[in-house]
Amino acid sequence: MNPDILQTPIEYLKGVGPLRADILRKELGIDKYQDLIQLFPNRYIDKTRYYKVNELQQNGADVQLIGYITNFRTVEQKKGRRLVATFRDDTGTMELVWFRGQKWITENTKRDQPYVIFGKVNWYNGFSMAHPEMELFSEHEKSMRSAMQAIYPSTEKLAQKGISNRVIIKLMEQLFMATKGRFLENLPQSISQELKLISKSKAMFNIHFPQSQDLLSRAQYRLKFEELFYIQLQLLSKNINRKSKIKGYVFETVGVSFKTFYDTYLPFELTGAQKRVIKEIRNDLGSGAQMNRLLQGDVGSGKTIVALMSMLLAIDNGFQTTLVAPTEILATQHYNGIVELVKDMGLAVRLLTGSTKTSARKEIHQQLLSGELHILIGTHAVLEDKVSFKNLGLAIVDEQHRFGVAQRAKLWRKNQIPPHILVMTATPIPRTLAMSLYGDLDISVIDELPPGRKPITTVHRYDSNRLKVFRFIKDEIQKGRQIYIVYPLIQESEKLDYKDLMDGYESIAREFPAPEFQISIVHGQMKPADKDYEMERFIKGETQIMVATTVIEVGVNVPNASVMIIESAERFGLSQLHQLRGRVGRGAEQSYCILMTSHKLSSDSKTRLQTMVSTNDGFEIAEVDLKLRGPGDLMGTQQSGILNLKIADIVKDNDILKAARHYASVILKKDPKFAMSEHQAMRQNYLLLNKDRKIWNYIS
Repeated sequence: MNPDILQTPIEYLKGVGPLRADILRKELGIDKYQDLIQLFPNRYIDKTRYYKVNELQQNGADVQLIGYITNFRTVEQKKGRRLVATFRDDTGTMELVWFRGQKWITENTKRDQPYVIFGKVNWYNGFSMAHPEMELFSEHEKSMRSAMQAIYPSTEKLAQKGISNRVIIKLMEQLFMATKGRFLENLPQSISQELKLISKSKAMFNIHFPQSQDLLSRAQYRLKFEELFYIQLQLLSKNINRKSKIKGYVFETVGVSFKTFYDTYLPFELTGAQKRVIKEIRNDLGSGAQMNRLLQGDVGSGKTIVALMSMLLAIDNGFQTTLVAPTEILATQHYNGIVELVKDMGLAVRLLTGSTKTSARKEIHQQLLSGELHILIGTHAVLEDKVSFKNLGLAIVDEQHRFGVAQRAKLWRKNQIPPHILVMTATPIPRTLAMSLYGDLDISVIDELPPGRKPITTVHRYDSNRLKVFRFIKDEIQKGRQIYIVYPLIQESEKLDYKDLMDGYESIAREFPAPEFQISIVHGQMKPADKDYEMERFIKGETQIMVATTVIEVGVNVPNASVMIIESAERFGLSQLHQLRGRVGRGAEQSYCILMTSHKLSSDSKTRLQTMVSTNDGFEIAEVDLKLRGPGDLMGTQQSGILNLKIADIVKDNDILKAARHYASVILKKDPKFAMSEHQAMRQNYLLLNKDRKIWNYIS
């Protein structure tokens, strides 16, 4: 087959023309032959058997029969009329019904000739079928159609314009005639042989016209593997290219700062996972290539210590370093924590945020340029062009999904040679998704909690248990603990009768009156200064209860807060529930998370609540979340573009994804430039996809 034929505009396919082409473009994004061939079916209907009229059941199933149309009649009804035909075979008769297109049906249907009809059977004083698919038996025998019929994605507009499933199948038949059903093989022979994959041509034919269940399964596997293989090839080769092209500073020395901190000031023994991750980072920093590493660690797993020790390596090698966080509260917390850890080490650490005074800013700018400032911690303010370093060697981005690609790129430009980059997230990303979204980053995972941390006890309670929950809160406050109460909404939405924040605040204030109890309130509509003031009161222990919306989701660290109550917990997503729960359990005391809901729960809500109660493992939670929500929703629109997969499913095809990644890395090790003769077809396809898919826009 001439590969260029697939680039033919769709209007030139027999049966399409300019009008249909316009609708196919708008509704399904089908522009060329190639797009049509990659319109894969949603499901299949098994047409292996033909029913007789006397075998029909009252079960609303889709069935296929062979018989004759003997007569037509028109029946008047309240609105308009319907056309009814009598259909018979050698065992009985049934009715066929049309509510539209009646003139065309009567003019184009041949009586007393055998037809194959297909559709859903209804029962009302006898069997009938509305708008059946109909085909003369003589045509049916000639067509390529298999016993399993493909059902393609459709839209309301397509249906209105008469582009039915049957029309799509006809167009697919035309396309196979135009291409003679031959498609270029684009996987290396070694892989096809090892995995016993069927050929590309056989896979394409059987995905659209399956000849058996077995061939359909093999076609699906082959095409899913191919799609995921090329994505992994792109991601991994991007990683290799970056490492070969973008040089990084070599941090050769493990010097005084690192050793002093490790030997003298480290507040606790590092976990095995922390040691492993620091080793991975040290290898990167000494390799001569620029580090681009994603550090995943659940809430409270000790990422900050790893970040600090990486910073100390930069300082020991004569470089400055910065840590950027998404909010002022989080940046301040990092600053306070790091200052406390290195206070006796003679290092200069400063904080730069939107509310830093002008005089302090000037001082910070001067200290950065002179090189006397070692560590700068801050918010987006650090990314501004006027913030210049003498020699920035390492930049750390916390909660990286809150920063756009352009913002991260600004850190690269803070130096002649780009600094090493470490991005951290406490949002566990399932491995399958991480492999597809951040396949070009090296990934480190801290998968154990520091010793002495007690797992948080999580329970689900209904609103009817509220008084018992209040009693429990009072007991905890008497022990000297603090409480978070989180609400999903700020003002009551007209349609939803969820406890809104102000109502909740008032009922809490009645139940926990001053002066015995002090309550803080924080929500997104407050001025930043007021919010910080309330947060500060809670952090200092001046208030025992913090009533809040989800503004406290990221990063507030109050070791004395031991209870997290989440109101209308069914309104939150799993990862959000997990993040909120991570606000407690930061001290040595036993901590609790109480999920409050009404009795009305959807099955997804029940799954989310059961998952929260049964596990504290963020990665396990992320896997469930991925199954419930799908990859696009999980990453937000910014990242979901790459997951516009045609046939594979990142959640269900986890094993195929792993195989694809394995074979892609084997090939890149053996032949990174795709120079070998056996890789030429693969190289052509790779270049074509690269031109087509702007994959790099989605991944920084």
